[in-house]
Amino acid sequence: MVGDGFRVHNFIPSRFRLDMQRMDPFIMMDYNSKFYFPPTPKPKGVGVHPHRGFETVTIAYKGKVAHHDSSGNKGIIGEGDVQWMTAASGVLHKEYHEENFSKTGGDFQMVQLWVNLPAKDKMSRPKYQAITNADIAKVKLPDNAGMIEVIAGEYQGVKGSASTFTPVHLQNAKLNKGGKASFSFPSDYNTVVLVIEGSVKVNDKESVPTDHLVLFENNADDFTIEALEDSIVLVLSGKPINEPIYAHGPFVMNTRAEIMQAFEDVNSGKFGYLED
Repeated sequence: MVGDGFRVHNFIPSRFRLDMQRMDPFIMMDYNSKFYFPPTPKPKGVGVHPHRGFETVTIAYKGKVAHHDSSGNKGIIGEGDVQWMTAASGVLHKEYHEENFSKTGGDFQMVQLWVNLPAKDKMSRPKYQAITNADIAKVKLPDNAGMIEVIAGEYQGVKGSASTFTPVHLQNAKLNKGGKASFSFPSDYNTVVLVIEGSVKVNDKESVPTDHLVLFENNADDFTIEALEDSIVLVLSGKPINEPIYAHGPFVMNTRAEIMQAFEDVNSGKFGYLED
């Protein structure tokens, strides 16, 4: 459990070779697989905590989350929406189940990513991108195969809705049974796919069931996903930043000295104020 509102499996970093350097620029990936939260009068979640040096990206599949940060940004993301917060030089942040969702309860399913920032951008101004599902670029696939939601990056010439600091592809493949989608990323990019719903074949190999992750070697450009049933697959691919990564708790910088400075800045109030 992260706080009392997020029941997650930590894919990145993990003991299965998926450390921050291997998956750069994706330095953390928490997956809250579909889980029923009963009604509660007080919203569950995570209280005020700081971030510096990266971006947090939350993708909602089921349920609703309310977000607040010390830069004055706030919002609610529901099914199909994306919250893209650039912590950069530093923010205080809190996130909870949305109030009405808490009162009624229901299935909850989300992915949260940490996307690293290059050294030159780590101390830039924080910003926030609230991306509703209606605003996400979509590519309809031929033969009733389904569609691709292009959150970031590009698919078949269609550019994603989010702005990024480095080349990052973040896409939802929503495929009907029997539908296929092909992807092509540079071989030096770090690439994974996560089966959110259903089951699929990747490159005609054995089936990949719900809640499983596929890691690609850095030796090919193209792959194909075929849905064995109606499926949703999250596709991630990004160009490594290839800089030193020094991480401690909620901070990801390039050196130990920068981490120590982050703690000092939080303690001296330079991250602003946010009521718990």
